[in-house]
Amino acid sequence: MHSRLVPWRARASLAWLSAAIGVGALAALPLELAWLSLASIALAVLSLIDLRVAVTATLILAPMKTLIETEAAVRLPLDIGQILFAYTVGLWLLKQIAAQRRIILPRLSVLVPLSVFIFVAALSLLTAVSVSATLNELIKWLQMALMALIVAALCQECGVGWALGALLAAAAVQALIGLYQFAGGSGAPHLWILDYRYFRAFGSFGQPNPFGAFMGMTLPLALGAAFGAFSAARSQGKALWLWRTGALSGAAGLIGAGLLASWSRGAWLGFAAALVTLILLLPRRFWQAFVMVAVCVAFLLLAIIGGMLPNALLARFSDFAQDLTGFQDVRGVPINDANYATVERLAHWQAALSMADESPWLGVGFGSYEAAYGRHALVNWPLALGHAHNYYLNVLAETGALGLAAYLGMWIALGALGLRVRLLSDAFARGVGVGVLGAWAHIAVHSLFDKLFVNNLFLHFGAMLGLIGTLVATVNSSTQRA
Repeated sequence: MHSRLVPWRARASLAWLSAAIGVGALAALPLELAWLSLASIALAVLSLIDLRVAVTATLILAPMKTLIETEAAVRLPLDIGQILFAYTVGLWLLKQIAAQRRIILPRLSVLVPLSVFIFVAALSLLTAVSVSATLNELIKWLQMALMALIVAALCQECGVGWALGALLAAAAVQALIGLYQFAGGSGAPHLWILDYRYFRAFGSFGQPNPFGAFMGMTLPLALGAAFGAFSAARSQGKALWLWRTGALSGAAGLIGAGLLASWSRGAWLGFAAALVTLILLLPRRFWQAFVMVAVCVAFLLLAIIGGMLPNALLARFSDFAQDLTGFQDVRGVPINDANYATVERLAHWQAALSMADESPWLGVGFGSYEAAYGRHALVNWPLALGHAHNYYLNVLAETGALGLAAYLGMWIALGALGLRVRLLSDAFARGVGVGVLGAWAHIAVHSLFDKLFVNNLFLHFGAMLGLIGTLVATVNSSTQRA
């Protein structure tokens, strides 16, 4: 009996000794490093138990890239989003091998058009101005596909609710940061708005427009899910669905406030497209949807004519037509405070067209806009902004006519596949699927003014692909059984 207890006591003593050494090591570290170490250990342990923890942490912390790079006491070798994503992929592969002795990839029809675009974009390596920049951009798009596969695999096991929660939690955290900045926490004088009373919100993105893009692409997801939960509550009459409706509506309100605080016109226009998409697709009958759209448009026109909308909001759209349709050669155009933003945007559009003219079929290399900008820049605009401020022109410049055709074809195919979620009998799942379609509508419209796949947001797009890909696979499976 005594001999059996000795090994147990030895193991217990070793565990206590290891814990004491660990605590001592943490105590010797600076406070910030100690907290970071504890958080990392907790994340690693919880992720080993449930991989969804790693995915959720990646989605929440990935947009913190700029904030961590500028404010953290510890200099990381890579940005936080890439570190966590690499950890998540590695852990997912190890778990699959340990459990099944092989790697099983879920079948996702939504990855077919994405793969076609990646292949066509990869052809631009043949004409790339910067091969490293092109490879880096291709890796981002491959990461989208990987994130979609991981999320889809977990959704097939655990349902789509956790993925929805992870995406909305990431957006809610950013919205809280943005609202703090809007109320005075920014301190950035160039972001004063509304008669110097508030600041434009930018979250941890460093700039208001990508922050607004994140708010705009997640808000329709929250609204679609809230509508689905409300529909489920009406049909099933369970209190749990009412609680979910309230929680999702609260998340939508918070994210909506962040969108407004971004003061980003492109994000607002993108959300308007998303809202129309939700109104058209959420009702079971199209005539109801068209009536709702007509009523909303009528109320908006009456509000504008009646002067009920704040002048500050109307002023944000006053030069919309000029930005969208007033393209012209801006070489030699006098620059002043009133036209600076417009001329800057048009100058970068013009540079993109010059790149496309140089290499019309394959472009200057996917992701190489900035590298190629120097020899296409207009005289008064020598500095590249990193992209063309119109992603369609950006794709044309970087991947040529073939790449732009593949990109547009990808969106058309994704929309056609995504529409199948309207066949779902589960009201909540249907609402989530339509919410993702609303997010895609936002991206499609906002891309007229900006590049949205920045600051690790491509990981969130990949998660949405995995989410809706799971729902489409469910529809296809039920259709085949029928």
